[in-house]
Amino acid sequence: MRDVTTAQARPELDVQPTPLALLLLGREADPRSERGVECPGDLPSPSDPDLVERARAAKEKLGDKVFVLGHHYQRDEVIQFADVTGDSFKLAKDAAARPEAEYIVFCGVHFMAESADILTSDDQKVVLPDLAAGCSMADMATAEQVAECWDVLSEAGVAEQVVPVSYMNSSADIKAFTGKHGGTICTSSNAKRALDWAFEQGEKVLFLPDQHLGRNTAVREMGMSLDDCVLYNPHKPNGGLSVEQLRDAKMILWRGHCSVHGRFSLDSVNDVRERIPGVNVLVHPECKHEVVAAADYVGSTEYIIKTLEAAPAGSKWAIGTELNLVRRVANAHPDKEIVFLDKTVCFCSTMNRIDLPHLVWALESLAEGNLVNRIQVDKETESFAKLALERMLALP
Repeated sequence: MRDVTTAQARPELDVQPTPLALLLLGREADPRSERGVECPGDLPSPSDPDLVERARAAKEKLGDKVFVLGHHYQRDEVIQFADVTGDSFKLAKDAAARPEAEYIVFCGVHFMAESADILTSDDQKVVLPDLAAGCSMADMATAEQVAECWDVLSEAGVAEQVVPVSYMNSSADIKAFTGKHGGTICTSSNAKRALDWAFEQGEKVLFLPDQHLGRNTAVREMGMSLDDCVLYNPHKPNGGLSVEQLRDAKMILWRGHCSVHGRFSLDSVNDVRERIPGVNVLVHPECKHEVVAAADYVGSTEYIIKTLEAAPAGSKWAIGTELNLVRRVANAHPDKEIVFLDKTVCFCSTMNRIDLPHLVWALESLAEGNLVNRIQVDKETESFAKLALERMLALP
């Protein structure tokens, strides 16, 4: 890669960095994207031996004014300060149930903090300790791309038959689009119920942004065939699909995926079965279809936790989900053999940006009366996003 000084020395090339390049370099910010890049203020050193005590002291000083949420995929050093733990939607609901808490510190990623802001009152302020804690899956569907997709569906003459269903792991913009177009949100636990509801409203579903959850739910749980599903690629003209394909499809899947769950392969499953005879393979439905088809059990994060809690002593398990969670449940159940499905270690890199220095910085700033890293969804977006979430809450 040519360095910047070389480019500056040869102005005749007229090399101009793109907005995305500047964004990735940390020189610009995109407020409508999951990619945050700035964290103002001086962070304490990761080697500071007093970090734990500083976090505890700041949290005690704030008292009931602060409520700390910890997602299952967070590292242990952060989880120890969480008032509640859970998946993204559970945590957002927990925050809404604590109206006395002025500050909601969400140790998760950007879209989760947005959901908490949507569901909490105007008096509550949601804080994300590191604005760079985003979600690659949520980034794979922007508002502009989805609006263009809807135009493609309209030109194909099928938009009126399509009901959007968006996964919770999406930006507020995508949730708002879903609400505005008569759709609903789903979690990995209730995706089938959401799709059942959607097919009562229309003939087709546009499933955003995780193709694997959409495909796995449609085929495994609803009896559709793989041929009933088509993949819309926002980087290709017309999504890479013909009018006939759009008209024939029942499930129009957005080309998005989880960077953690997407790395598990059929080879991972076959390898662990060879290494550990009698092992039970338990995976998240964000995994690829061939992985899910080869697994023994498939379910959400909460399902994984409960299944392992109920498993008999001495049983063997290979888990296909984020490594922090796998380590935590393995430590909680020493009477069972619990291993990571893949040989390659894989954390959720953006989730892991929320570390102890960032949490200490956020809590100490709040304790000093300085509101930092507030996540705030504009009123119009919030209104339509909440409509989509309320439709989910009303599912039978």
